[in-house]
Amino acid sequence: MLQGLMNLLSVCWNPFGHEVESHETNGVLGGGDGGGSGGSREGKDGLLWFRDIGKYGSGEFSMAVIQANQVLEDQSQIESGQFGTFVGIYDGHGGPEAARYVCDNLFSHFRAMTAESEGAVTAETIQRAFRQTEEGFTALVSELWSTRPNMATVGTCCLVGVIYQQTLFIANLGDSRVVLGKKVGNTGGMAAMQLSTEHNANIEAIRHELKELHPTDPQIVVLKHGVWRVKGIIQVSRSIGDVYMKHAQYTREPINAKFRLPEPMNMPILSANPTIISHALHPNDSFLIFASDGLWEHLSNEKAVAIVHSHPRAGSAKRLVKAALQEAARKREMRYSDLRKIDKKVRRHFHDDITVIVLFFNHDLISRGAVQDPPVSIRSALEHN
Repeated sequence: MLQGLMNLLSVCWNPFGHEVESHETNGVLGGGDGGGSGGSREGKDGLLWFRDIGKYGSGEFSMAVIQANQVLEDQSQIESGQFGTFVGIYDGHGGPEAARYVCDNLFSHFRAMTAESEGAVTAETIQRAFRQTEEGFTALVSELWSTRPNMATVGTCCLVGVIYQQTLFIANLGDSRVVLGKKVGNTGGMAAMQLSTEHNANIEAIRHELKELHPTDPQIVVLKHGVWRVKGIIQVSRSIGDVYMKHAQYTREPINAKFRLPEPMNMPILSANPTIISHALHPNDSFLIFASDGLWEHLSNEKAVAIVHSHPRAGSAKRLVKAALQEAARKREMRYSDLRKIDKKVRRHFHDDITVIVLFFNHDLISRGAVQDPPVSIRSALEHN
């Protein structure tokens, strides 16, 4: 707990500074106890960090992050070894602390849960890892309440993919998304199949779900400036953190007035219970695109799959980020080259932080139940002291 607290309270490190190049063999940006990099090398270009191509247990990966906020709120990781592969994208809001906490703790909880089930991965083991992570962050908020009460208003979306033997598990809280690129027979075409369920109040089904859960609250979802928000405050209906929306004792002074609910809370409003699906991997399953909602705000599922399919694997994630930025610039009737000159914080007016991880499948390995060495442990934009 102390080390996690030190990480959270540390001065935010610029993940795109010169330190990146001095740690190219280290799987954790900015230092730390390291891990395998899958043979990939880090690169940077202004506010963009990337690993163009590397190997993980069941194939190859590409990874990229672009910063828009003053402090990067996205975190992500790839962990791969004999147990299988774990991918996480954590899109924070209200600050970076919840996303950092999840990146520090969710995978270790997952490994502990699977160890209890003799290595087997099930929806239940993943759900228990999410639950432990939520409970741990809530305990941290309680511990810091007297000195850092606004920790109660920090949260994160949480998208996780696990490859175990020949099964893919997807678990999601919030509005990050994973899309499968699937070969269409022998046509040479590639279909886009969304695997994750999103929890955002702008989706009619989510508003219906919230109204059913809170039938006596006419203000459970509110339309403000053309955007649906839970209690008129937050777009996502599920997350890790955001404890002011889950526990009544934190919806009071001294947190910022805009987060204080006007009426008593008699049950949690937001949930930390992920939607989990399992998918039997098929030889026609070509690749997965995991990304925070900043990408999908500008690219459709089909466009993203077409970009990956029609170019070499190396640089796939970076290519998707660039395509999203080009579209963001077009919407504002400006040149992409001019958008690139805008610094962080101001950049947030044009696009969000964006994290992309593309996993390519090697079905020869998957069908044999083989995992290629060495193990991989990579985190993007996460400081470790």
